[in-house]
Amino acid sequence: MQHITAPELAQRLADSAKKMPLLLDVREPWEYETCHIPQSQLMTMHSVPLRLEELDRDAEIVCVCHHGGRSMQVAHFLERNGFNQIINLTGGVHAWALQVDTSMPTY
Repeated sequence: MQHITAPELAQRLADSAKKMPLLLDVREPWEYETCHIPQSQLMTMHSVPLRLEELDRDAEIVCVCHHGGRSMQVAHFLERNGFNQIINLTGGVHAWALQVDTSMPTY
């Protein structure tokens, strides 16, 4: 598993020459409604095993949560299940709000 910081991810997403990774937000719906990175897809941590077939095993997937702990667990799970382009957002959406989009609400 790779790791990426919020500023690195922002730079990556701004580069139109690169293919957009799947931003997989594994938080709860209320958390996602409070704040989320644009273009991210909500799939709660507990639903990932049930929805595994919805994910492209060949896609680059950036796992996102509040601070990076839940997303790291999901990233490990995905790797154990044959996904090989998995990245964890270090510091989660909290880091994104502090370092990239300061207008984003925090909780």
